[in-house]
Amino acid sequence: MSTVYPGEVADRLAIMDVLSRYARGIDRCDLEVLKSVWWDDALVDYGTGDAPALGWSEAVLPALAAMRRTQHFLGNMLIDIDGDTATAETYCRAWHEVDSPDGPQEMDVGGRYLDRLEKRGDEWRLAHRRYVLDWSRNCPSTAQWDGPLYGTLKRHGQRMPDDPLYTGD
Repeated sequence: MSTVYPGEVADRLAIMDVLSRYARGIDRCDLEVLKSVWWDDALVDYGTGDAPALGWSEAVLPALAAMRRTQHFLGNMLIDIDGDTATAETYCRAWHEVDSPDGPQEMDVGGRYLDRLEKRGDEWRLAHRRYVLDWSRNCPSTAQWDGPLYGTLKRHGQRMPDDPLYTGD
């Protein structure tokens, strides 16, 4: 059993908030939120080598915005804090619905984020992220938006600025 140092709980919560803001930024296609998780000199590696995280963010959002919808769900988070640096392994399941010549398709992927975070001043942000793809599944979409089960659920997730998070609806 490890000893908890003063402030560790607050640091863990701040790190979890950074990771959750990443998912919000990606799914809402909110560039400001997405950029807020990275230090200016942060790097990302989604399998093709290191790239500047801020530039990657600007490039990935148009591709995500072209999809019908996405949802990134974060699961297990193992966070190791050492002073003003931390490492985290976070499980992620990401669901995407995309258009194809054969109609809407679902892309479901499971992977992990291997992160290095730094606390500068009083703020935690990502300094480096590596993505590990553990599995994927692709199939025709089974999404339903009307009928007796779903027809009364009129509030649907949207991209920024139309999502209920931003509109208050």
